[in-house]
Amino acid sequence: MTQAKAKLISAKSIQDAYFNIKDTVIQTPLQHHAGLSSKYDCNISIKREDMQIVRSFKIRGAYHKMKLMKKEHGSFKALCASAGNHAQGFAFACAQLQIQGTVYMPNPTPNQKINKVKYFGKEWIDIKLTGDSFDDAFEAAMQEHEATGHTFIHPFDDLDVIAGQGTIATEIISQSTEAIDYIFIAVGGGGLLSGVGSYFKAISPNTKIIAVESVGAPALHKSLEAGRRITLDSIDTFADGIAVKSIGGICFDTARRIVDDNILVPEGKICSTILQLYNDDAIVVEPAGAISIAALDYFKDEIKGKNVCTIICGGNNDITRTQEIRERALLYEGKKHYFIINFPQRAGALKEFLNVLGPNDDITHFEYTKKHNRERGPALVGIELRHADDYASLLAKMESIHIRFEAINDKPLLFDMLV
Repeated sequence: MTQAKAKLISAKSIQDAYFNIKDTVIQTPLQHHAGLSSKYDCNISIKREDMQIVRSFKIRGAYHKMKLMKKEHGSFKALCASAGNHAQGFAFACAQLQIQGTVYMPNPTPNQKINKVKYFGKEWIDIKLTGDSFDDAFEAAMQEHEATGHTFIHPFDDLDVIAGQGTIATEIISQSTEAIDYIFIAVGGGGLLSGVGSYFKAISPNTKIIAVESVGAPALHKSLEAGRRITLDSIDTFADGIAVKSIGGICFDTARRIVDDNILVPEGKICSTILQLYNDDAIVVEPAGAISIAALDYFKDEIKGKNVCTIICGGNNDITRTQEIRERALLYEGKKHYFIINFPQRAGALKEFLNVLGPNDDITHFEYTKKHNRERGPALVGIELRHADDYASLLAKMESIHIRFEAINDKPLLFDMLV
């Protein structure tokens, strides 16, 4: 059977993968989360793949695949393409198995991930940054593969890689004291979903499998709608670990038969969840790692009284992204608003504007948009509210003193140009 015609990944292949990697890849904790359980009135456990050796699940598939190839072929040279996490698993495997490898990564990859790839791969890997997205890096890696014949280790669309990712499911089922009613799984290329979902369908068929994607990269969602695998024209790469234009072929074939529901989560909602996990639990997660927990809100009625599992699939977050994460979270929560304001050309107009702000409101951005005669031009003003409900009152007060303004949060072209 060719990979393109592959059906569900067998439970035996996943169990074999588990025994192939168990002496190197750690069994991560499955932790009961009291706060989330109380919030949703159910029993929620989180699988902590952010505590893996390379701080993501990707080590499982990469190491399993490369260890099998090492046994079969001995020495060989390898390539991979990755937005970061697969690259770290690949680099770790290269160093452990003494395989020379080359990693293609997109230029926007956070420095934290690039540095970790260097750390895990040591002298066994070379890094090449190219393009703006995973898909660009993938194309460059495939060109080298075709030119040199070096082995390409796919980040998701490979039966052995998928079986490696599926070992998470063997651990979850053995660690859980109760049958799991719902499991929420982040989806990018689809390897994690295919492996974990296939094992659950075989061993725990009553478990509902919820595939979770970001609004900015809905490759599976659009493919399910179309009834065929499609490639998106453009994506938001913010949730870089799951930002792909097309789900894998094997993965889509698997997903369409195992997924019980598919939900899209806004990037701002993901950011709010990242901050919540850090503030409440001191857990550092990347956007892809937070998305399965962010999705719980959309199923709060269905999961009440149920046993629920979410997978924190990665924790490789660059600290330099913190301000962007906070900004996106505030915008999503309705607590941050930007306006273009034309102040009346008279003394005291700016002071009068300050009086419309509530006691807990704060001006976080103020910039005249003209380089010349700035005081006579419009200003870009950012206001942070303590409570989202205060927004209507703010608008009413601005209108009451006859300030000419335009809110731009919901005007993408203008917002992206100015903020």
